[in-house]
Amino acid sequence: MELALFCTKVNILILVLALCSPCKFIQSPMDFGSSDFLHTRNTAASSDFGRLVFNSPSAVLRPRSPKDISLLLAFLSASSFGEVTVAARGAGHSIHGQAQALDGIVIETDSIPSDIYIHKKGDDEAGFSHADISGGALWIELLEESLKVGLAPRSWTDYLYLSIGGTLSHGGVSGQTFKYGPQISNVLQLDVVTGKGELMTCSPTKNSELFYAVLGGLGQFGIITRARILLQDAPQKVRWVRAFYDDFDTFTRDQELLLSMPDLVDYLEGFIVPNQLSLLGTSIAFPAHLGFVPEFHKVYYCIEFAVHDFQAKGTNAEQVMEKITKQMSHIPSLMYSVEVSFFDFLNRVRMEEMSLRSRGLWEVPHPWLNMFVPKSGIKDFKDLLLENISPEEFEGPILVYPLLRDKWDANTSAVLPDAPAEQVVYIVGVLRSATPASCSARCLDDILHRNRRIVEAASAPRIGAKQYLPRHPSPLHWRDHFGRRWNRFAARKSLFDPLGLLAPGQGIFARTHASTV
Repeated sequence: MELALFCTKVNILILVLALCSPCKFIQSPMDFGSSDFLHTRNTAASSDFGRLVFNSPSAVLRPRSPKDISLLLAFLSASSFGEVTVAARGAGHSIHGQAQALDGIVIETDSIPSDIYIHKKGDDEAGFSHADISGGALWIELLEESLKVGLAPRSWTDYLYLSIGGTLSHGGVSGQTFKYGPQISNVLQLDVVTGKGELMTCSPTKNSELFYAVLGGLGQFGIITRARILLQDAPQKVRWVRAFYDDFDTFTRDQELLLSMPDLVDYLEGFIVPNQLSLLGTSIAFPAHLGFVPEFHKVYYCIEFAVHDFQAKGTNAEQVMEKITKQMSHIPSLMYSVEVSFFDFLNRVRMEEMSLRSRGLWEVPHPWLNMFVPKSGIKDFKDLLLENISPEEFEGPILVYPLLRDKWDANTSAVLPDAPAEQVVYIVGVLRSATPASCSARCLDDILHRNRRIVEAASAPRIGAKQYLPRHPSPLHWRDHFGRRWNRFAARKSLFDPLGLLAPGQGIFARTHASTV
């Protein structure tokens, strides 16, 4: 055992010497104990889902255990090799190169075994049902495993083929967020390797500063290697409903009506329908024929909500749905509902992915923009958005739905708009695809400039929005993003990653050098 540890440390030293050398002389995988070190410039680690930024690392680590990550970061933290940075990569679903490390090391966390453990709480047992799972595992894996015992996590993202550690490093939002909070509000415990190489278990009562720093921390403080996720009973079926509107004020008023019914509504989202292509694209996974064929001389809106059907417990989802819809003010006759399995409902975006893949439209640039908008600014933001996107030509979903501020723990590193008196905050996701056949490089550059213009205008006091999954062009912009939370964020960085080794792709902090004193 001691010999293996010694050999691993020697391999790390050789690797770092190679990275710091002007001669890139290692061209094949390096044995790293039970892990692989790939020293190459031609890997998936230089790209991501966004396909907007391409930064090649000098090496990729595929660890077999958190200990491998700890050894690497501890060595780099204690060494004088001041140029090497490290980024953790889960499913590679970042948009702007956030999980890339130019000339550094990318750690692909999916190589660590998922090792899922499900604890189902007994009737007379205190505490909660929960799952322990690797940070590199995917949410779809957790869903499949937990459903075997009739359980599931409470809070989700729309797309399930994302890593546990990846979404917990940002927030994790979907239609359940209004009711249970984001995924970062549904975590009981974490195992984290800090930027200093310390492998620590943390929770709200143990190493709590690290626990809250990492949640929503954009990978700046540590790499999540394992998480304990809160579980609850899973329904057998879901009643899935869509209702259409031609007036934005009525649309948001009904969304906030449903927001006030957490005992009845289990999922709440909504989207803008700017054109026929958008309507068709958002209907791929919805297993019902929509008799809605409007003439798009104006923009439409759709509320999407769902009611869980615990058939074994005698609930009647149909009656619950009718009780809800009787209070809504959608366009008469334009309300559709279907019953689907709980699994198919949660995995609905996978069907859209398969459709796009079959047409060669999945692996294309995705100049996405996500923002949190205070309730008081949502109408102005909608107008700003429609002024900048050419509604008749837009390709992709535009999500708009409300959340509740008090479902977010202010101790985490996540950032919401600075409007504490407003409980309701909207999430807006402009999920555009830039198909090369219809959008040239110049077109893509124009979209990115428009996005920046929207961000700048929306971040001004009149609207007061904040980016979700943020990207900013400079450290000064990052300070503005965090606002009054910046000092706490910077202090946590100094505590857990003082040399700035981690997550260089975010562009928040510069790499610093180890003291020689």
